[in-house]
Amino acid sequence: MRIAVYLRTSTLRQAQAQSCEQQLDRLRNHIQTQGWQLSEKDIFRDDGYSGASLKRPGLDHLRDHTAAAAFDRILITAPDRLARNYVHQVLLLEELQRSGCTVEFLDRPMSQDPHDQLLLQIRGAVAEYERTLIAERMRRGRLAKLRAGLILPWTRPPYGYRLDPQRPRDPAGVRLEEAEAVVVEEIYTWYIQEGRSLFGLVNHLHDRNILSPGGKPYWSMATLRGILTNPAYTGQVYAGRMHYRPSKIRRSATNPIGRHHDSVEWLPPEQWIAVAPIPAVVTQQQFELAQAKLRQNQSFARRNNKAEYLLRALVSCGLCRLACQARRTSDNKYYLCALKIRKRDNGAGRPAHRALSRPSNWMTSSGRTCANCLLTRPTSIKSSPGRRAVSGCHRSSRPAVTACGKRLRA
Repeated sequence: MRIAVYLRTSTLRQAQAQSCEQQLDRLRNHIQTQGWQLSEKDIFRDDGYSGASLKRPGLDHLRDHTAAAAFDRILITAPDRLARNYVHQVLLLEELQRSGCTVEFLDRPMSQDPHDQLLLQIRGAVAEYERTLIAERMRRGRLAKLRAGLILPWTRPPYGYRLDPQRPRDPAGVRLEEAEAVVVEEIYTWYIQEGRSLFGLVNHLHDRNILSPGGKPYWSMATLRGILTNPAYTGQVYAGRMHYRPSKIRRSATNPIGRHHDSVEWLPPEQWIAVAPIPAVVTQQQFELAQAKLRQNQSFARRNNKAEYLLRALVSCGLCRLACQARRTSDNKYYLCALKIRKRDNGAGRPAHRALSRPSNWMTSSGRTCANCLLTRPTSIKSSPGRRAVSGCHRSSRPAVTACGKRLRA
């Protein structure tokens, strides 16, 4: 008889406290009492994974081995170690038993007796209720500590700050990273000037050879907006600035259906929780000027643009798979990759996509493909008499030839 065991802890703190080792000791003692043998490769464990989710590497490996009829019996200390959701428990038990494997819980062995099955259902419902109760208690305790200024709302500090490695959640341990703080101050000073934009700020930082927080030569728009809207740079840490809601549309047409990403909704400043003061990088006046300029620029955002784009939210870049943004000139409308259109590197006049190969199945619904830049093409332009209509490139006003001299590929 081949035996397998499954262990799980919900948090990394439990994993560091040897909770899995305690479970393993109990299971080993039971196996020795029964006279069975346990191989080290048949021990499946998930350290720091919640029982509310089925996305666990140890559980996935156990299910794969069980589907191949590798085990006769699986030992688990309690049903809540398998899952804390009753529906998940039933699903996993049926899947494991369908492969001819017996699942045994050490706390109370279960049989096919109706009374045992009823008890298993009750314990599953209690485990699910207990998980919800624990989450609510933790939320209330965290909220009380935030209001008292005892912990930081961050798991990672903002760009320009460092935390005390011994006390990473202590507000008193926050200090400035001088080099990064100078960059943040320059970002605010440059952006609040008249006629400056976020796209111009990206190029300005690239011209200064200032790397992004991730070490890349170009800064993303989201990173810059996050810095310009973070009130922590004024010297005050706030919590509860946002909450998440289910997204209403897909982020990109190339993303699979069913994998939703929550959308962020920002709360008004009067609902924020003031946590603790920290060293300031910019003044309150600079921060307010940046917010006023960002609000002004929002009037030009896509959601406030009433122009008609039939393929909006439907066209995606064939290389980076992000949704394309709609643009309009006096003559035509077209769609551009939202991420990869940057200043041409090394003066070569080619975007960042040029080094990548063109996928054989890449095709857009808006027109033809530029043989050089491989980006989404604009809609067809009216042709002159005696000449058939073709699709132009966003880098040139000429419909048949791109700015790099390459003809359009059908």
